[in-house]
Amino acid sequence: MSEGRIAVVVGAARGIGLAAAKRLAARGDRIVGIDLQADVLRKAMASIGDDRKALAIPADVSSAGEVEKAFARIAAEFGAPEVLVNCAGITGKTGIPAHEVELEDFDRVYAINLRAAFLLTRAAVRAMLPSGKGRILHVASIAGKEGNAGMLAYSATKAGLIGMVKSAGKDYAETGITINALAPAVIRTDMVAAMPEHQVKYMTDKIPMKRTGELEEAAAMIEFIVSPDCSFTTGFTFDLTGGRATY
Repeated sequence: MSEGRIAVVVGAARGIGLAAAKRLAARGDRIVGIDLQADVLRKAMASIGDDRKALAIPADVSSAGEVEKAFARIAAEFGAPEVLVNCAGITGKTGIPAHEVELEDFDRVYAINLRAAFLLTRAAVRAMLPSGKGRILHVASIAGKEGNAGMLAYSATKAGLIGMVKSAGKDYAETGITINALAPAVIRTDMVAAMPEHQVKYMTDKIPMKRTGELEEAAAMIEFIVSPDCSFTTGFTFDLTGGRATY
């Protein structure tokens, strides 16, 4: 892969997604930002450049039809993408014991955190296979490895995402396409700011460094994982937890 790749960043309107989009754009990649929040996404992409530098495509990535439509537009306007960074994710309601989790909330978290990841992976692989090269990265969570109390839906779907990456990484290990995940602990984002303070304290207290991660730290690791230099790792979940992860 060379500079000036086509990089699709999902969840690019804010947070880790926007930080990753800006980092990849700075290295010369053309960005296609996808997010459900249309107005916020357009402003975010405009802060990077014009439509040839950073194209905004509002879409609900839990919908198979909308994902297919988005990738068809990418192919028509830019060509086949070489990078997919999926930062879409929601926590759902937190601080709730398992027996009180509502099915509607669980299904909503599943749709964004896991169903969407599957749909995006499928679309990206289909686009990348003809060229025999590509980088796919999904942002998971330490909750998917260890489980967070009061966050059943989030923990379960992030664990499923890690399992999907392990499986898909092996499926395409001989194709030139790598599929990996990143498991952050608490990163300073709007999503974390919206969580109850006691929930954030519970998660931060588990981090040996005793602080949250920064967006720039997440973006730097994402840049490496989807770079040409990261060529002998697939099906793996990278750590971004300040020492919390033990495996």
